Amino acid sequence: MAVIADELTQTPSALTDAFVAMAEHLRRATVQVRGQGPGGGSGVIWQPDGLIITNAHVARGPRATVELADGRAFEAVVTARDDRRDLAALTVDATDLPAALIGDSDTLRVGSLVLAVGNPLGLTGALTTGVVHAAATADGPRGHGWVRADVRLAPGNSGGPLADAAGRVIGINSMIAGGLALAVPSNAVARFLRGTAGRPALGVTMRPVRLPLGTTIIFGLLLMEVAAGSPAETAGLLTGDVLIGTGGALFARPDSLLHALANAEPGDTLRLEIVRSGRRIAVDARIGAAEPEEAEAA
Repeated sequence: MAVIADELTQTPSALTDAFVAMAEHLRRATVQVRGQGPGGGSGVIWQPDGLIITNAHVARGPRATVELADGRAFEAVVTARDDRRDLAALTVDATDLPAALIGDSDTLRVGSLVLAVGNPLGLTGALTTGVVHAAATADGPRGHGWVRADVRLAPGNSGGPLADAAGRVIGINSMIAGGLALAVPSNAVARFLRGTAGRPALGVTMRPVRLPLGTTIIFGLLLMEVAAGSPAETAGLLTGDVLIGTGGALFARPDSLLHALANAEPGDTLRLEIVRSGRRIAVDARIGAAEPEEAEAA
């Protein structure tokens, strides 16, 4: 019995030590970011060669000041920005930085333990914990979805990491809504870093319509124009077709197609459900990248 009692008293201590070590590594990988404007926020050292990820609303302007957990400060250059995803990439002239471990946000489950680190209200490297309320989905806000968790955030947390129980960053904290923290999923950050030149597009002009399907009325997108040489034309889409879904799921609202495109990458194949002359058919479209001025087109 004494041996069992000793094991029970040692196990919590070992778990605590492991948790503290993991949290300390996460805190070292979290930086303070001060952009051009009032206030500031946090950021995550994404790569040891000086790549830092934060929110676009934190790093306003072409440059920012970054302060590491060890007190060193650097002038950072904003090398990429996506205001729609609220992401910005910064680079500093430094090497061998304590980069975070990056996780796969697609593996998150409701109820998973998560941790947030940031610099709220003048506190440096503050840590808070909670659980995932909802993982990112293709139908999430702004097209890339959010990781929603009940961690406590305050001004200064924006741009900091949301990590899983193993200390792997699975999101970038962005805002609070309905009492929950909203974080950009790590996989959306990866897509942002791979494809800053433009977002996926089909090359169509459309308007929302309602149409009957069997005994129900469903939502659709009537194609008013199909651009010459576009992925839509290559896939065989025609003016007058009505898009009704992607990937086997019917559209739920007018921006469902944009959400599906925002979660894809240029070069991906998207299965489209359409109604043509009263018949329901499916086509595969290999999507391309939109030019910056076509940001409102699909």
